Amino acid sequence: MPSAASAAMVVALSAGLLTAVTPTAHAAPGASLPFTSVEAESATTTGTKIGPDYTQGTLASEASGRQAVRLTSGQRVEFTVPRAANAVNLAYSVPDGQSGSLDVYVNGTKLARTLAVTSKYSYIDTSWIPGAKQHHFFDNARLLLGQNVQAGDKVAFQATGPQVTVDVADFEQVAAAATQPAGSVSVTSKGADPSGNGDSTQAFRDAISAAQGGVVWIPPGDYKVTSALSGVQNVTLQGAGSWHTVVHTSRFIDQSGSSGGVHIKDFAVIGEVTERVDSNPDNFVNGALGPGSSVSGMWLQHLKVGLWLMGNNDNLVVENNRFLDTTADGLNLNGNARGVRVRNNFLRNQGDDALAMWSLYAPDTNSSFENNTISQPNLANGIAIYGGTDIAVKNNLVSDTNALGSGIAISNQKFLDPFSPLAGTITVDGNTLVRTGAMNPNWNHPMGALRVDSYDSAINATVNITNTTVTDSPYSAFEFVSGGGQGYPVRNVTVDGATVRNTGTVVVQAEAQGAATFRNVTATSVGSAGVYNCPYPASSGTFTLTDGGGNSGWSSTWSDCSAWPQPGQGNPDPDPTRNLAKGRPATATGSQDVYTPGKAVDGDANSYWESTNNAFPQSWTVDLGSSAAVRRLVLKLPPSAAWGARTQTVTVLGSTDGSAWSTVVGATGYRFDPATGNTATVTLPSGTNLRYLRLSVSANTGWPAGQFSEVEAYLS
Repeated sequence: MPSAASAAMVVALSAGLLTAVTPTAHAAPGASLPFTSVEAESATTTGTKIGPDYTQGTLASEASGRQAVRLTSGQRVEFTVPRAANAVNLAYSVPDGQSGSLDVYVNGTKLARTLAVTSKYSYIDTSWIPGAKQHHFFDNARLLLGQNVQAGDKVAFQATGPQVTVDVADFEQVAAAATQPAGSVSVTSKGADPSGNGDSTQAFRDAISAAQGGVVWIPPGDYKVTSALSGVQNVTLQGAGSWHTVVHTSRFIDQSGSSGGVHIKDFAVIGEVTERVDSNPDNFVNGALGPGSSVSGMWLQHLKVGLWLMGNNDNLVVENNRFLDTTADGLNLNGNARGVRVRNNFLRNQGDDALAMWSLYAPDTNSSFENNTISQPNLANGIAIYGGTDIAVKNNLVSDTNALGSGIAISNQKFLDPFSPLAGTITVDGNTLVRTGAMNPNWNHPMGALRVDSYDSAINATVNITNTTVTDSPYSAFEFVSGGGQGYPVRNVTVDGATVRNTGTVVVQAEAQGAATFRNVTATSVGSAGVYNCPYPASSGTFTLTDGGGNSGWSSTWSDCSAWPQPGQGNPDPDPTRNLAKGRPATATGSQDVYTPGKAVDGDANSYWESTNNAFPQSWTVDLGSSAAVRRLVLKLPPSAAWGARTQTVTVLGSTDGSAWSTVVGATGYRFDPATGNTATVTLPSGTNLRYLRLSVSANTGWPAGQFSEVEAYLS
């Protein structure tokens, strides 16, 4: 039974807040943040609430909590301040091509300063990505209020021109600007212009050169850097705080290697990236910082990627940063990451995976994503692990994924070669996923909140998924799939300790061959059924769910593999005349060439299973999904006259658990003749009850193998 603390967490998460209370027995998910977020739909407004909506390409579907407030000129939204604050960051959207401002009121008094809003950094098109639509509708704008406000005070935003949709407000108490460290080299001493008018690029380079082994100080102000820095090593770059020191550039560091010891902290880098161009290194860091480096206390916004890391970044620490409004990934460990720790970061509105490890050229090894808060990645996943060895994903809070993505993906999708598949132990522990998972338009079926995907190769690593909370997933909680359509197996998976609440369709969406053990997985308010277990593609084999004990609330199985369950749709009433075997997982002792077991349950009488030749007896088995009182079988061969008449000797066996088998009908010769449809009917005795149906073929007068184009099972 959930504790009072876990119930409190659910209330906070369902409201869309980015802070949560959790039981003390396990680390709280997500980052420890310097701000508190309040959703616009929970505020007082004269505008119009939109959502909830999960439809790709709609404004509400990209909003935090899938809801927001739309304001026309003169309308306002008023937030109750949740904590002492002197600054606010607002997530908003304006129509494409428009800009303007919001008037700001504190306790009814209008401030002299306004909050600028623009569509300049929004409405991204990535037509080269299959399944993508225009996306990235929201943006973030921040404002120092010029005064302190207290919990319970009112801060309002009023539209003055174009329509503005307000999503969420982050209230923060910003500390005073830090002072220059003793012995540091200030960029202004080398000619940097803190007004932002002059080009400070050379001043930064000169300061870095002068401060080798020491600190480059970037005082409060705005600095324009027009080309990327390189040759950065053995130096600390430090600002006065991310609200006080701002560097304006779309390319801060671009270098293929470094001896390391680079520490970057406490300032903002805000770019001018308005489109996603993958050939451009429009990133805060592109390449390598070198071993023993760190990035902390940074505000990274309007870039393509925050950190795209290649080469030697051994033991890099990335912590306590904010990644906002990137047109692609927030951070990508692009191979060869060893001992990297990415922790306690906040990411919002990424245009691709918010956090990713991609083991291209060399495996990412012994690296982790821990205690990060991720909100609203609007294309792809919250966290994606593409290959790698001994990787950990722990205590993260991921919410509101949109198209083409899950909250967490553990995948062997390679994209390019050479690729290092998952290996060793993959630890996925203590994560909370809220409103994650989405419809994949390329597959025309949904992606689960947590997906294990043998996309380009079998998953043979040990994958341990423990202490997971899945709340309000629009579709499934756990998905096992071979997303490339090749039917590679998913093996060695354990799901231990999970709480699933209000999942739209099923708890487990199993579409690959393979196996997983489930232990202490409890579910409430399941939309359709506990398990969807239908192979993709149909002939690829079965997925075995082993009950390790302690599971509850998800014992039912979706009964119709020819149709996807829709959110909130219960199992359809069984049609007593239906073919129980159609579309169900099938296996065999052997197959000849492309004539695989699934072809006998694919609904096409012209395709067929053929066993290994000259090796009688051979058996074919289908899992009907649940025990049924089967009374009649119809066995078919292709109806073409090219198939000559033949007799196959078949024994029918049945099982309720897939282990203990009994003979239902002894060995009998069944005649197949194209003149009469090439079918044979088998009547089963009354009292027959089976889940697993097996046909053992010991002879065939027409070919030295067992052959069926369809095996149909009926209740009458």
